[in-house]
Amino acid sequence: MSKVVNYEVENNIAVITIDSPPVNAMGYLVRQGTWDAIEQFEKDTAATAAVLICAGRTFIAGADISEFNAPPKDPWLPDLVQRIEDCPKVIVAAIHGTALGGGLETAMACHYRCAVASAKVGLPEVTLGLLSGASGTQRLPRLTGVKKALDMMISGKPISAAEAKESGVIDEIIEGDLREGALAYAASLLKENSSVRQLSKMDVDKEGINDEFFNDYRQQMQKQTRGFFAPEQIVKCAEAAVSKSYEDALKVERDLFTECRESTHSQAQRHLFFAEREVAKITDVPKDTPKRDINSVAVIGAGTMGGGITMNFLAIGLPVTLLEVSQEGLERGLAIIRKNYEGMVKKGRMNEDQLEETMALIKPTTSYADLSEADLVIEAVFENMAVKKEVFAELDKVCKQGAILASNTSSLDLNEIAEVTARPEDVIGLHFFAPANVMRLLEIVRGAKTARDVIATTMAMAKAIRKIGVLVGVCFGFVGNRMFFPYVREAQLMLLEGVSAERIDKVAFDWGMAMGPNSVVDLSGLDVFNKLNSEWADRPDDPAYYRVCSVLCEMERYGQKTGRGMYIYEGRKAVADEEVSEIAAREAKALGIEAREVSDEEIMERMMCAMINEGALVLEEGIAQRSSDIDVVFANGYGMPRFRGGPMIYADTLGLDNVYQAINKYRERYGDLYWTPAPLLEQLAKEGKTFSEWKK
Repeated sequence: MSKVVNYEVENNIAVITIDSPPVNAMGYLVRQGTWDAIEQFEKDTAATAAVLICAGRTFIAGADISEFNAPPKDPWLPDLVQRIEDCPKVIVAAIHGTALGGGLETAMACHYRCAVASAKVGLPEVTLGLLSGASGTQRLPRLTGVKKALDMMISGKPISAAEAKESGVIDEIIEGDLREGALAYAASLLKENSSVRQLSKMDVDKEGINDEFFNDYRQQMQKQTRGFFAPEQIVKCAEAAVSKSYEDALKVERDLFTECRESTHSQAQRHLFFAEREVAKITDVPKDTPKRDINSVAVIGAGTMGGGITMNFLAIGLPVTLLEVSQEGLERGLAIIRKNYEGMVKKGRMNEDQLEETMALIKPTTSYADLSEADLVIEAVFENMAVKKEVFAELDKVCKQGAILASNTSSLDLNEIAEVTARPEDVIGLHFFAPANVMRLLEIVRGAKTARDVIATTMAMAKAIRKIGVLVGVCFGFVGNRMFFPYVREAQLMLLEGVSAERIDKVAFDWGMAMGPNSVVDLSGLDVFNKLNSEWADRPDDPAYYRVCSVLCEMERYGQKTGRGMYIYEGRKAVADEEVSEIAAREAKALGIEAREVSDEEIMERMMCAMINEGALVLEEGIAQRSSDIDVVFANGYGMPRFRGGPMIYADTLGLDNVYQAINKYRERYGDLYWTPAPLLEQLAKEGKTFSEWKK
């Protein structure tokens, strides 16, 4: 018997306990141990029913994803699931924590299911570019009906035990101790002479499933699943559940699972799954590094960014001292925060009492003296070095020793900011992304003298406020903006070459980006991009650089906030503006840039290769710890589709030699200023290696 699966009998009921920390993943040892336990149960004349339960904090939370890149090892999960269902004696799944993916498939193979009220169940494989490949797409519709099953599988979101019971996934909610309750439930089933219940022998309820149902469902999910491969395959599995025998539909499921697993989409999404866990590991900051206490926070600046930052801490119950230089600005900022919460009340996400309790956590002030006891102070003022230096000089005077002093700068030299204080070891960058209360990414900028315990504390803090913290080094734009600027640079140059803003954006959108580069510039503000470029000491000496953006700024066309930018805005709707093309043509003529025929393929190749080449420099300079950290930044902060995985894994997928050759092609056309291949990219391309394989 495997050590990770234990078997015992209590009052004629076998208890099969999976104990494989941390989440009882259905890896090889668990599968083999469970198989052996089922065989033992079948032969055990003293046991008339069995309870399948898990030790620790959760039921089986899914398959072992690390095995997906290896050949299947018997017993593989589809066979184990069928083995459980084929057992002639009743088996009850007892669920706590989460039963996800292969965990729910295992539970559905059991003849009955009970759960504590706090449990959740779901089939989240779609988030990894997969579908449930161990009969999940066939069993779930038999329990819940086709529509509910599709909703669960396409969204990937788990449902509560109460909803699962109402939907038919769970048979019994257990009050009190799960083991005792599950044993009592199994005993009651025996007393009632309940037989084994095999979902594979049940028919799918076809009521309401007419000829248009699946086409209508595809239309409904289109916006949510744009560009992803797996959702369509999940719908095909549901169609098979309705139209084919269980055995034939199961074959469809397994074939489509293989297609999904081998797709570049799933490889990218699985890459991000591991990358988002790896990102917290810092070579010279061990896991056991002591952390500073953060019991109170101060935010300087009550504008849109400062207010959003404040909301992150209010959400976890931390009091925030919010400072603004004028009473008028302070009141305006508080009104915006309140308005955001009122929107949440309207959506039913909080009630009026909670709104008032949350607002009461804010201590508004116009005096720096009120920051003296804050454990963490975050500056979110105008992106100007002189202004930020003034703020930090003042913080150095008023803040207590041991307080962490953080700047929300998006591009400026953190070391220069830190040097105006007598405690540069306490200074760190916390670059939130707008809207700060929504976006998951937080670039944590490590200065030359930032203390390790400050890094450890802010990384832990990021997790506490539900952000993905990525440690980056100091340079202009850090990782995200530094790499995004070349991407936009190429879009700006293509405007001069006669490509319309709307065509560039459509190509990027169709490739999978949440927004095209020109729409992003309009949303962020053309003045913001101009300001950032003006702060860049090493800005290229190139009159064509961001030329259209600069001219539009001179015309006070700043984007959405002024109703005109790269586009004209009717409300939030962007309308193409022929004047922008005329401006681009006029400026191109002045610069001697000729119009060119540019294919859709070239549009994406130029923008992505510019970004990837900059990423190689970022890696080589040690600004990012690893290539996967860069991918996490772009998947969580820049609207890059998860099915692409991020710029560096995308480059690996293309093949680094292909990227290298493309850069050389543009070097021949445009010269060395922007298109000199990064030494690391050239090295890896010639060695036939990938960014994922490289370690500094």
